[in-house]
Amino acid sequence: MKYVAIASLGALMMAGSVSAQAIIDNGTVQLGVDELGQLNVSGGTASPVSGTTAVGLRHMPTGYESTSHGCECEGWGVGIGETEVAGYANNAIGTANLTGLSFTSTASTATSTVKLTSGELEVTHSFAPSASTSNLYEVNVAITNTSGVDIADLRYTRTFDWDIEPNAFSEVVTISGTGTTASLLKATNNGFDSSNPFASRSTRSGYVENTDVVDFGPADHGANFDFGFGALAAGETFEFSMFYGAAATEASALDALGEVGAELFSLGQPSSDPLGTGTNGSVDTATFVFGFANVGGTVIIPDPTPQVPLPASVLFLTGGIAALGAMRRMKKAA
Repeated sequence: MKYVAIASLGALMMAGSVSAQAIIDNGTVQLGVDELGQLNVSGGTASPVSGTTAVGLRHMPTGYESTSHGCECEGWGVGIGETEVAGYANNAIGTANLTGLSFTSTASTATSTVKLTSGELEVTHSFAPSASTSNLYEVNVAITNTSGVDIADLRYTRTFDWDIEPNAFSEVVTISGTGTTASLLKATNNGFDSSNPFASRSTRSGYVENTDVVDFGPADHGANFDFGFGALAAGETFEFSMFYGAAATEASALDALGEVGAELFSLGQPSSDPLGTGTNGSVDTATFVFGFANVGGTVIIPDPTPQVPLPASVLFLTGGIAALGAMRRMKKAA
């Protein structure tokens, strides 16, 4: 979605250096959001397997952490293709050319706004519980062209390394939507890649880039998606949605993705429960989710709970009853 951005006085007054982070949740999914919009922060409850207090993405019913082990390899980057000017934030791989403008949070939401230090783009990541399912958080990403000139080739990258308890560093990964997402430039299973949109890419454990896979692994891997969103005129904003989540089973995770109309996603599951049944025979497990919508793709999973339109006869009857009630009220008033 694109629209002309109008800067308000209030937004300008919030500009400046920020240093903040937040751990937020909706009772099912917990996120650790750092100041520049990347995940992984300290200060959480010790996880039940490794005891880590770093929070990236957690399934609250089990307490399992899915990404902060080993390296905090989750992040994002934005860039301009024709100049290769970029800014990116990844707590493990590195951060460059980003300046924080504001960071606000509540118990369940967080919003980070940053700009390229070089001045060409402003990016807001707004994290909030999905209105469609308790198994997902939705992140609205808004990228504004503040350069004063038109941009021909807007880029965005998101990187996620799966490290899923109870088998951190040994997970199976599903990637879906690579062939039907027009804006996708490159997909890999390497969660250790740089979040710089113009960095070189590599794959792990024999994955072939830009291909869909189901339960690939087990290995220590993740997902990296590079997007090319095309032209962005001066003063305009491009928006899309991301999703982070977790569910007790793979079936529930896929249903959640159907509820939000996901066009591209990765699932991460522990190697001891590669089919996402919800148990490995000894302890409960969880399936974790990382996905996108409004990125020029095709909805992969049909909505599991579509709204069914009422038959015409029911609508006629409902309208008739309403009209009758109105006539009775008019008679009483008379």
